[in-house]
Amino acid sequence: MKTYLDKMKICALFVLVAVLAGCATPIGSSPAEMLSGPPEVNARTRSGDLLANLPPPQDKLAVAVYDFPDLSGQRKPKENVAELSTAVTQGGAQILNDTLLRAGGGSWFDVVERSGLQNILQERQIIRQQREVYMGAEAPPLTPLIFAGTVLEGGIVSYDTNITTGGFGARLLGIGGNTEYRTDVVEVVLRLVSVQTGRIVRSVNARKSILSVLLQGSAFKYIAADEILEAEAGVTSNEPTNIAVREAIEAAVYALILESTIAGDFAFANPEEGEQVIAAYQARREAAD
Repeated sequence: MKTYLDKMKICALFVLVAVLAGCATPIGSSPAEMLSGPPEVNARTRSGDLLANLPPPQDKLAVAVYDFPDLSGQRKPKENVAELSTAVTQGGAQILNDTLLRAGGGSWFDVVERSGLQNILQERQIIRQQREVYMGAEAPPLTPLIFAGTVLEGGIVSYDTNITTGGFGARLLGIGGNTEYRTDVVEVVLRLVSVQTGRIVRSVNARKSILSVLLQGSAFKYIAADEILEAEAGVTSNEPTNIAVREAIEAAVYALILESTIAGDFAFANPEEGEQVIAAYQARREAAD
C-alpha cells in the first residue's frame, strides 16, 4: 500500500512539473506550434502603446534619421568561442523611423527617408532621363524633396550582461525543483538637433532590462527495491533583445517629446490633454527615481 501511494505521489509531481513546463504555451499546441508560433504584424509593446496614444501636436515636425548605430561593441556571449555576431540589432535606424511614424497615431512627425537617400536620388535621375527622352523639353520637373528642420541622432550605447543573476531551489527525498534568472540591460541615447544651427536642442537616454528565466523540476526515487523512477521537465524564457531595443527607443522618443514640450519647444493641440499626459509622465519619472 505504501509503495502504491509513493508511486501516486511521484506521478502527481511529474504531472505538476509538466504543467509548469507547458504553462508558457497555449493548451493544445503541438510541439511545432510551441516552438514557432504564428507571425505578428506591428507587434505592440507597453511603451509603444504610450507613444501611440499621445494627443496630437500643435504643429507637425519634419524629422530625418540618417543612422542609429550599435555603439555598444558587444558580441553575443559564448564560452570559449570568438563569436562574431553582435549582441543587439543593427537595424536601429529602421526601428527609430517606425517608432516616429507611430507617435500619436502618426500625428507628430513627418519622417523623411535618409538611410536610403541614394536609392531615391538614383530613381529620380532615371525618371528625369526617361521624361527627357520621351517628352523632350515639355517634360515636367519633379516635385522637390521634403527637407527636415531637425535631425535625430544617437545610438545604442551599451549592452551589459549578467547585471543580476540568482535562483533558488528545494529538494526532499529526491523530489524537487529549482529556478534561475538573469537580467541584462540595453541603453540608448537620442538627440534632437537643429539643422539650421547645428545645436543639440534636447538629449534623452532610456534603459530597458532583459530578463531570462529557467524553471526546472525533477524526481529521483526508489519506488521498489529494484525500481527507480526518474523524471524531469523544465522551461526557459528569454526576452528577445530586439524587442527590448525597440522598447528602449520608444521610451526615448516618448521622453524626448514630453521633455521638449515641458521646455516649450513643442506644444499639444489640446493643452488640457497635454497637461494630463505630462503629469502622468512626471509621476512615473519620480517613481523611477
